[in-house]
Amino acid sequence: MGYGEHLRTFLRPLGIYDLTPGSLSGSELDALGHGLDVLSCRMDYVERESALFTAEGEGLRRRETLFARTPVHYTTELRRQAIAALLRIGGDCFTLSDINSTISGCGIKALAQEKERFGYIRVIFPDVAGIPEGFEQIREIILDIIPCHLEVEFYFRYLTWQECEAFQYTWAVIHQREYTWHGFELAV
Repeated sequence: MGYGEHLRTFLRPLGIYDLTPGSLSGSELDALGHGLDVLSCRMDYVERESALFTAEGEGLRRRETLFARTPVHYTTELRRQAIAALLRIGGDCFTLSDINSTISGCGIKALAQEKERFGYIRVIFPDVAGIPEGFEQIREIILDIIPCHLEVEFYFRYLTWQECEAFQYTWAVIHQREYTWHGFELAV
């Protein structure tokens, strides 16, 4: 039911207006109702796009203009999470937990791990096998986030021989599934 019908419902009990469609009062209510319907749709759009976790288009694009680099876009949900992570960056984000809180601003889940050697960090992508799509862009964003005095090593996950044994892969299984070598090393 649109606003035109709501207006009719409010005025009908008064009994002094001709509310039938096509009458002067009815046509005026239809015009007012149409305007209110358009306004309601626009307000719904503004409300959706103004909140980060419901924004789908314009709201995300406008937020991304705040940053020097745009996160890699895999899905709308990952895009929202990346923007939220980038918004958490502050001038005192030097602890490992702070870095891990913001590092997913690259557009995918990424984790920083301290290495045994002081001043070195390893960055892993736990949900991605191999080199993530758009890695150059991801790399630049991560290097912008991590303090510049730290040496960063990127670690990419591939299938190991130990995992092959655990999954009981045989050459027959590999040939049956028609893996290419690249496809097989990503079969984690």
